[in-house]
Amino acid sequence: MIIVTGGAGFIGSALAHSLNQRGHDDLWIVDVDDHPEKKKNRESLNHSRFLDRDEFIKAVGAGDVPKVEAIFHMGACSSTTETDEEFLRINNLEYTKTLARFALDQGARYIYASSAATYGNGEQGYNDDEDRLDDLKPLNPYGHSKHRFDVWARDEGLLKHIVGLKYFNVFGPNEYHKEDMRSMVLKGHLQVRDTGRIRLFKSYRPEYADGGQERDFVYIKDAVAMTLFFYDHPEVNGLFNIGSGTARNWNDLARAIFDAMNQKPLIEYIEMPASIRDQYQYHTCADMRKIRDAGYNRSLSSLEEGVRDYIREYLIPGRRLGASA
Repeated sequence: MIIVTGGAGFIGSALAHSLNQRGHDDLWIVDVDDHPEKKKNRESLNHSRFLDRDEFIKAVGAGDVPKVEAIFHMGACSSTTETDEEFLRINNLEYTKTLARFALDQGARYIYASSAATYGNGEQGYNDDEDRLDDLKPLNPYGHSKHRFDVWARDEGLLKHIVGLKYFNVFGPNEYHKEDMRSMVLKGHLQVRDTGRIRLFKSYRPEYADGGQERDFVYIKDAVAMTLFFYDHPEVNGLFNIGSGTARNWNDLARAIFDAMNQKPLIEYIEMPASIRDQYQYHTCADMRKIRDAGYNRSLSSLEEGVRDYIREYLIPGRRLGASA
């Protein structure tokens, strides 16, 4: 039996879908049933049981969980604008600690979601070497909560036995429930569909043009394939970046959206809310040497390929990743 927490969410449901494709139907999907789109994600998957997060935590504490082969812990508060630090401590730190101890006690493979938000403004680079963790300065409480677990796992010696994945800007089907945290591909597609234009933030740093702020965008299918690499290779442990290894700017992304929709580019630059200006990352780019050195050798989709597949195969026809897709 395999457990996927956050299994009705974005990365979790895409991961569960790939496990279904491999013939794994004995899945426990753990999540919070708080959005109709998450319910649709879950209902499109083959799974043996769905548990609310709190119900699952109680089952773990009571020893009421059968033998587990692997736990993919994708469930957490993923909002980079969340300011309730106690909420983040409970949901992103303590929850992850509990499941790490449980997995190791069970002898189960434990793969959890960290985040590129742990790198902060990138002044220290984007190298996923555990020895450099103390140099990182996340910009927001969400990034701090993820970073605190990474440091705890290192200090406890657990990173020799488990895997933490620092996901960069993942986009793709099954993110429909994420509201403000949806990718710009989905938001941009809707803007073009409804208004014929895309709105991007202005830049407040002279070295970056408006819309020139850079991100490492990675398509969900590539992110899931990299995640499953660690399931297939239990001898590989530690922290690893999950990205493309290439920085592209928001203008590139917008043009890829217009191209996928066969529309002429029309971009409007708007003011960035003052509340996020001091926490805004102007550049991210995953250092992919560590995962490549570990043996991951599959090619990755370009930004244009990923955007085209997402829009034409999923957004326009209204599809999602799932057992019947």
